[in-house]
Amino acid sequence: MTRPLVDRLAIVGAGLIGSSIARAARENHLAGTIVVADRDPSVCGRVRALGFADDVTQSAREAAEGADIVILCVPVGATEAVAAEVGPALKPGAIISDVGSVKGAVLAALAPHVPAHAFLVPAHPVAGTEFSGPDAGFATLFENRWCIVTPPEGTDPAAVERIRMLWRAMGANVEVMSAEHHDLVLAITSHVPHLIAYNIVGTAAHLEETLTSEVIKFSAGGFRDFTRIAASDPTMWRDVFLTNREAVLEMLGRFTEDLSALQRAIRYGDGDALFDHFTRTRAIRRSIIEQGQETPAPDFGRRAVEKQKHEES
Repeated sequence: MTRPLVDRLAIVGAGLIGSSIARAARENHLAGTIVVADRDPSVCGRVRALGFADDVTQSAREAAEGADIVILCVPVGATEAVAAEVGPALKPGAIISDVGSVKGAVLAALAPHVPAHAFLVPAHPVAGTEFSGPDAGFATLFENRWCIVTPPEGTDPAAVERIRMLWRAMGANVEVMSAEHHDLVLAITSHVPHLIAYNIVGTAAHLEETLTSEVIKFSAGGFRDFTRIAASDPTMWRDVFLTNREAVLEMLGRFTEDLSALQRAIRYGDGDALFDHFTRTRAIRRSIIEQGQETPAPDFGRRAVEKQKHEES
């Protein structure tokens, strides 16, 4: 039998990402022992019932003891407190990583708590759904999705490669970049779109009662998809915006300038400007599909899924 990639894998936080990592590790036989820690006793009970971990504990430190790799799957704002608990328990040669969507702040929070005999290799799997909790996870969440690894300068290449191998074994494509570059890229690809979604859905919620009910009743694809994004975990996204504020504000500034240009084109009937802008943005969608990060199926593939469900029922 092939030796597992990791003898003891510790996952702190059993939400969507943490439970998906555990399931992927279990299904692909990547770890000899999978330990999941969550401070919420009800979550621990659910993890035990679902059976995707060998050991379950409320103590992050207990989970980290003897672990080869420790992955923090907690909101970015909780990273430092958990790192302070886990740090003293890291054995020589252990690797501590995370899954946060902000990397600069995570590096600053983690680094002081990682002992000299251990390695810090942060990562960010660019995958997820609007659901949360241990029941929301699934083993194939990371397949053909990107995981961005952001090791501090001077990190042992062997430790970086081990984290890369783990994510590749879970089906992800892996890219290595600096934390600063990551935060700028994710500000426009993820953080600002979420902020816009929260804002437009919030605007609908503040309309007159009759108009709001009609918005809900007659939701077209655009607004409906905004509501899916706006249903994401509020704790996680609060922390993302507070910890990546500089990059988010920079990208919001650029977005505001472009929005003003569109506003002027509409006001003055500049159809050519609108057509040119929409043509350029359409090309971005095609590029995303070509790279396998989305399906070209009508309605984002929902019709095919609904048809399959209907045929199975």
